[in-house]
Amino acid sequence: MKSSSIPTVLSASALAFFIGICFPVQITPKVSPWHFGDANSTFSCSNMLFRFWRPIDSTLAVEGTPSLQANATSEIVAPVKPKGEERLPPNIIVRDSDLHLRRLWGNPREDTPTRKYLLALTIGYNERANVNATVHKFSSNFDVVLFHYDGRTTEWDEFEWSKKAIHVSARGQTKWWYAKRFLHPSVVAPYDYIFLWDEDLGVETFDAEEYVKIARKHGLEISQPGLDTTRGPRPFFDITIRRNDGSEMHKTTLRSPEAKCKRRPCSGFVEVMAPVFSRDAWTCIWHMIQNDLVHGHGLDLDFWRCVDDPEEHIGVVDAQYVAHHAVVTLGTKGGSRANVTARQKAEFSTFKTRMRNALKAQAAALLAPPAAAS
Repeated sequence: MKSSSIPTVLSASALAFFIGICFPVQITPKVSPWHFGDANSTFSCSNMLFRFWRPIDSTLAVEGTPSLQANATSEIVAPVKPKGEERLPPNIIVRDSDLHLRRLWGNPREDTPTRKYLLALTIGYNERANVNATVHKFSSNFDVVLFHYDGRTTEWDEFEWSKKAIHVSARGQTKWWYAKRFLHPSVVAPYDYIFLWDEDLGVETFDAEEYVKIARKHGLEISQPGLDTTRGPRPFFDITIRRNDGSEMHKTTLRSPEAKCKRRPCSGFVEVMAPVFSRDAWTCIWHMIQNDLVHGHGLDLDFWRCVDDPEEHIGVVDAQYVAHHAVVTLGTKGGSRANVTARQKAEFSTFKTRMRNALKAQAAALLAPPAAAS
């Protein structure tokens, strides 16, 4: 009798111990679950009882605790982390932003509104005179963001307009590197048009407001100002040359339906130096920019994919035109111009290969028979 009473006493003590830690007298504020040791300790009522109950009911799990597998291994199933907005009430969600500066005082509803359009320039301080002239061609309807490839930002305070612009600095980076990282469609969503320009454009014969009127009038989703070859070098593509025939804009190099295209592209094309995108077109373009291909070479040859009808929605504005000064800025990074040119050519080839492979995969998916229902 004495020997058998010892296990009985031990069992009773163990039961009392578990009851005591799981249902404590609330002399002190209750903490749930009850932890021993530090906050990361796994020695809790929930865990301890769970380990005892597991063999009886393998489907039981305690929320917020690691689950031990049926084979008694130490594999841990991590709790599912929230993915984003689905955890929030719908009326508090804000999906879009902008690049408009806001004051630190007063009623937010009384702040100056976000501008209608956006000018984004990738610049170096050595080109400050030309950049200053360019910005003055854009009205107060434009927010301005400056991407500094030379790391010099505070020097621009000599221009009053610079104090109202957004400045982003990363040494030695290109326009397309900046665009991929700082012009996400959700950030530029408020803007009807995005001007993504180089710094070396002669703007003596350009007015941004008049340009927008023409682009909107002719339904141009992607456009650029015509290039004046009397004040700058002849562009590589004839279609971007400004026509001096009194026309507002042109969409093709062909002068008549019978004419033949001798040097492509003859329509549906603008270059990467001074493109202007509608909001919808930019959303598509942004997704096409490759994160690791920073020069953007060849990207313009595929701009047409981002409009419904390239023959109608892409064009060159002749009435508001610029000159390309062709100033070499980032061309000497990496030790020599040759090294930069080599990467540009390699990126061009890489992009073409990626696009070709993506189109093949898309076609294969469209032609694949539908999966049988299980």
